Amino acid sequence: MFSARLINHKDTCMLNICDTELLGRTLNRGSFTLKISEKYYAEQVEKEEAKEMLKRSDNINMAGKEIISLSVDMGIGTQDGVKEIDGVPFLVVFKM
Repeated sequence: MFSARLINHKDTCMLNICDTELLGRTLNRGSFTLKISEKYYAEQVEKEEAKEMLKRSDNINMAGKEIISLSVDMGIGTQDGVKEIDGVPFLVVFKM
């Protein structure tokens, strides 16, 4: 299970998606803070729906081992692009 927010603006589709167990956490790295709020990541999606969202999105922000593993297995992003914020893997993908 994943938690997501899909934003469509003009001709662009942006997906913010994370492993559900990260909901409610605040990640810190230096002066950077990332809140993973239940209110923002309001949509709960199963693996197959997450795959479809990953395929059709132009820009993707991912947090968590499971969603990043799924996307890398699909050929969307690479392990080389993964960074860690407060011990949690984070990956940003821009499709051109």
